[in-house]
Amino acid sequence: MGRYLLRRFVYMIPTVFLISLVSFAIIQLPPGDYLTTVVANLSRSGQTVDPAQLAALKQRYALDQPLVAQYAKWISNIVLHGDFGQSFEHGRSVASLLAERLPLTLALGIATFLFTWAVALPAGIYSAVRKYSVGDYLMTAIAFVGIAVPGFLLALTVAYIQFRYFDKSVGGLLSPDYVDARWNLGKVLDLLDHLWLPIVVLSLGGIGGTIRVLRANLLDELRKPYVVTGRARGLSERKLIANYPVRVALNPFIATIGWLIPALFDGEVLVATVLGLQTTGPLLLGALQSQDMYLAGSIIFIACVLTVIGTLISDILLALVDPRIREGQY
Repeated sequence: MGRYLLRRFVYMIPTVFLISLVSFAIIQLPPGDYLTTVVANLSRSGQTVDPAQLAALKQRYALDQPLVAQYAKWISNIVLHGDFGQSFEHGRSVASLLAERLPLTLALGIATFLFTWAVALPAGIYSAVRKYSVGDYLMTAIAFVGIAVPGFLLALTVAYIQFRYFDKSVGGLLSPDYVDARWNLGKVLDLLDHLWLPIVVLSLGGIGGTIRVLRANLLDELRKPYVVTGRARGLSERKLIANYPVRVALNPFIATIGWLIPALFDGEVLVATVLGLQTTGPLLLGALQSQDMYLAGSIIFIACVLTVIGTLISDILLALVDPRIREGQY
């Protein structure tokens, strides 16, 4: 087990380095830079920019340096000082911008994750155990709807219904009166009142996919000889299914933790934008549009690092629940 974990940890080091390089390079792929976007916006409004002033701004933001030098400065500041740089568009440090939006982002992500599993796991197990029943067909229909309907389209539909028929605004996670207020019981209750809608919208696709995958995995396990043997020896159906086939069928979901952890950080960008959520997703979208390279690169880098960490956690959990992995058979 120790050698297995050490090998996984060693693999993480070059992976994180390559991720940082690719993250920074991706932001540089579009032609121009942040100042190019600013100049274009000023030109559309009929204003002009003095070339000398533009050159001074390039020097101030270090945009006149080669790509390698910009990357070296960015990554060294992250490693040595925990400094992700300054956001050009917002005029603030990237760390302060992320800290401002991270609590609501994590609250929404964790709540969505828990709601997805709380609904999908019992539904998937029921669908497999009671296959071809009315309940199974109902779960299958819900799963297909969840998979097929895009999250942003569902968000638009629900927002329209809420506003049109219930005269209730669904933009953001807090009412305007509580946005700048200190945290108290009233603000928490207001957050919970706004939180349920994005949770349902964000989790529907995950619920549908989880139901289908769990149903297929569990049906495959229920056909295996050890289940037949357990029934022949008189084990109760509930105990037999819960202790053996369900545990094996859950392995693929443990493996997906590597994808779920970064989702807690960045969320669903399109859904968050449609619903006006103050999470890191719209912040990333705005940074990409304005070519704010340090802000966009940092968000992408952190999300990728969380993916690597999540993959390590899923590897550890898989090794704990599956002795075949622990003994190196897989």
